[in-house]
Amino acid sequence: MTRLWLVPAALKLPTFTGGGSLDPSVDRMYRGWYAVLSSGTFPVNDVSWQYPPGAALPILAPGLVPVLDYGQAFIVTSALCDALITVGLLYAAVRHGRPFAGVWLWTVAMAVLSTLPWNRFDLQVTAVAMAALAAAASRRVWADRVFGALIALGALIKVWPVLLLVGTERGRRTRVAWLSMAVAGGALVAGFALAVPHALGFLTAQRSRGVQIESVGALPFHVARHFGWSGTWAAKDGSHEFVGPYVGLVSVVMQGLTVLAFGWLLWWRWRSVRTAPWMLADAALTAVLLFVVTSRVISPQYLVWLVGLAAVCLLRRETSQRPVAWLLLAACLFTTLGFPLLYRELRDNGDPLAVANLFARDLLLVGAAALSAVRLWRAGVPARQP
Repeated sequence: MTRLWLVPAALKLPTFTGGGSLDPSVDRMYRGWYAVLSSGTFPVNDVSWQYPPGAALPILAPGLVPVLDYGQAFIVTSALCDALITVGLLYAAVRHGRPFAGVWLWTVAMAVLSTLPWNRFDLQVTAVAMAALAAAASRRVWADRVFGALIALGALIKVWPVLLLVGTERGRRTRVAWLSMAVAGGALVAGFALAVPHALGFLTAQRSRGVQIESVGALPFHVARHFGWSGTWAAKDGSHEFVGPYVGLVSVVMQGLTVLAFGWLLWWRWRSVRTAPWMLADAALTAVLLFVVTSRVISPQYLVWLVGLAAVCLLRRETSQRPVAWLLLAACLFTTLGFPLLYRELRDNGDPLAVANLFARDLLLVGAAALSAVRLWRAGVPARQP
């Protein structure tokens, strides 16, 4: 029922919204990328294009839909992807007698995010990551190979699915999954590099990224601008970032925190016992949460990734991440309030209400990441015997 309203609203059908233009991300940016990609090259001259070559797949896919305009076709393919995710969660719950909490979380959280999920290609990469976790849940011979191949595909669309490898079970399953990921990823990268010019330009695109105004690292600057801080914001590298004194320092600190998060994940992997079938999804959610909260950029669509992983976790009664999932649902509400409703006030003048909303959202994410890590550690690392 929520989709019967939200998808037509994303399509700007007159009955639901009174008409109007599609979301600028679809109508301008993605449409422009589609035109360039269709000509046989990557949009390397567009600062907004900072993605691995596999991102071309969800951008080009709407061109296969007959009759519809590109923008409408993009939203329809996103809606189809959402439907497939929902059906997959329902199938897992019914076929294997698992809880329906994951289905409810996905359904409600996507609705709370309003029309945003259907106007971004994060639904597509999240579907790939969720499919990889579903494949890994099987004990069949092919499961780990399919898991690794899907991780490679997801990482070539947006890099974050590679973090799902952190929770693979020791021994043969890790070797097979990691080798499959390396082989599939290498083949895909080679294919893109040979077929399309500038396929690997994304490797240097992220180096100049600063502190985006919705990230955790931006919170001090939202307060400081009310106490005489001389910095401001600027449209840079496809997002709105702070520029001015101490921004470079905070950027370095955030990158350092990302390194520390990676180190903690390696320490957990070395200490933990990863034999429970639900541990892989729990570790995936923790890893992605840690990297989101320590990133210099937090875009609203990142919540789609987190909700998708949390929904898979909730398919298991034994999951350690149940309270984390509900914190993420609350974060979705504040995310929608922040974008698009309060975004201009936040960006232009640091309106106190908009800043308070951002603090609430980011602190919910930080709290979710900390709780997720603590519960994963307790679930996976054996207690020391006295």
